Amino acid sequence: MAKDPVPRRTLTLRDVSEASGVSEMTVSRVLRSRGDVSVSTRERVLEAARALGYVPNKIAGALASQRVNLVAVIIPSLSNMVFPEVMTGISDVLEDTGLQPVVGVTNYSPEREEKVLYEMLSWRPSGVIIAGLEHTPAARAMLQNAGIPIVEVMDIDGTPVDSAVGISHFRAGRHMAAAIVAAGYRRIGFLGTMMPHDHRARKRLEGFEEELAKSGLEVQDREFYSGGSQLLKGREMTEAILTRSPDLDFLYYSNDMIAAGGLLYCLHHGIDVPGKLGLAGFNGVELLEGLPCRLATMDACRHEIGRRAAEIIAGQHEAGATGGIITELEPKLQPGDTIRST
Repeated sequence: MAKDPVPRRTLTLRDVSEASGVSEMTVSRVLRSRGDVSVSTRERVLEAARALGYVPNKIAGALASQRVNLVAVIIPSLSNMVFPEVMTGISDVLEDTGLQPVVGVTNYSPEREEKVLYEMLSWRPSGVIIAGLEHTPAARAMLQNAGIPIVEVMDIDGTPVDSAVGISHFRAGRHMAAAIVAAGYRRIGFLGTMMPHDHRARKRLEGFEEELAKSGLEVQDREFYSGGSQLLKGREMTEAILTRSPDLDFLYYSNDMIAAGGLLYCLHHGIDVPGKLGLAGFNGVELLEGLPCRLATMDACRHEIGRRAAEIIAGQHEAGATGGIITELEPKLQPGDTIRST
């Protein structure tokens, strides 16, 4: 679905001047860190610029179009196997368009995302593809006033700035819970990473708990950590939760990497999977194909998300308009060998 395209005017020094109550020349001096300006005036100008979402133009006067053929792609991590596949989808589409993706990494930090976005927008890219719908107020203001196509990816549970391509993580969590309950599991543990900054994992857990509640069930135990998605951490987390709660009969992991570590732990210790203990992850990463048995997971449509996002950017950047295109893809449950057959 799409709204009527809405051209957006790029913010100028005059907007900051009017908001801060000082001259455009003073604004320019503050933003370029040149000339003598009082501390109070500097703070007033910087606060006005941040509130408006104003980003200085580093290529002003250099190009007639005031745009470069770059697409800013801002993602939380390169070590997480999810995002390289998204990048592949983006690159596949942009390859013959004259547009070049340039990547910025936020490490799941809202403050770092704000800084990366500011720096990338200062080079006036032709579009932005950014992971997630949650941003700081300053980052959201920058996106709203960039005057270029913006596509938020991976998630559609929320209100996008412009266009969005992704899945409903609430529904994905509910779908997984329904499959687990249908298979007869009742004592369920959850193992997650990057809480609370991984909003998509949080939404899946919320949907998961909501669906369990319909059957009078709840998550019996939880194990969280703040590191990256690693096999070793998955083994350690699985050992910790099973030592603490040995009667659990299912473990639901926030991603496939820690779930794969959990599976390896169970196989090493001779735990009957899926008879005594069921396991499931999320994302459907290629790594799972090399495991001794197929881990239950959910395909999150990563490559297709990248493709669809790039198609929106490629189709709109010439017009400089926003399209408000919301594309929801449907993740697919892959029960593998770690959920009992129903």
